[in-house]
Amino acid sequence: MISAVAEQYAIHPQTLRLYEREGLLKPSRSEGNTRLYTDGDLERLDVILHLTRDLGVNLAGVEIILNMREKMSEMQSQIQEFIATLNRELAARSVPQPGEERHSLIPLMVPRPGPSANPPPTRRR
Repeated sequence: MISAVAEQYAIHPQTLRLYEREGLLKPSRSEGNTRLYTDGDLERLDVILHLTRDLGVNLAGVEIILNMREKMSEMQSQIQEFIATLNRELAARSVPQPGEERHSLIPLMVPRPGPSANPPPTRRR
């Protein structure tokens, strides 16, 4: 509830209402329209208060930082999924099936026969 959160974080309930109006917090509501804060909401509030109190960031800056954090988190999840997929693919390719050729994800260069192995002649002065 808003009063409990305000007391716990030593802020005025109007500050929490402001954060909600600005879209920084989105607490759920009970059937009686009471704001209910989840653990995720409280973690987000911790970040907001750190940015505003400790670092002096204004609310517009807080919004930008929070959006960037969410995008970075999404990107991290995508990278982790890509790595997991790549690891599964590598694991599947590391055990060749009977009669199956092994292929590498990175093509290997086979040396081609070239000019003779003799070094070019040196110039004499």
